[in-house]
Amino acid sequence: MKEFENKIETLEYYIKLLLQMTEKAKYPFYHLVIQNGLTKKEVEQILQMCEELSQEHREQKAQGLLYFTDLLTLFAGQLNPKLDVNETIEAMYEQGLFKEMMKDFKRLISRL
Repeated sequence: MKEFENKIETLEYYIKLLLQMTEKAKYPFYHLVIQNGLTKKEVEQILQMCEELSQEHREQKAQGLLYFTDLLTLFAGQLNPKLDVNETIEAMYEQGLFKEMMKDFKRLISRL
């Protein structure tokens, strides 16, 4: 059992080294995920939530709405507690995930 634990510990160490070697600028959200130790299920929940909010964002934009405070509040309230809201929005925007919605969230946050 100790040998198994040592191998896991070594793999964790290698992952941390690989993370430092990767280009954070290219995949900042994935970098954030690994850095904060999110599970696959947690990431899938975040992406599903963003997909639903993004659909609502598109509908509200089509209706002519300019401010999306309600969506930002939902995003912040449902975001995994391991992640910082501002950092996650910036990382998702930079990685091109839900770009239009994240752009509007960034604009809202900058006005607060």
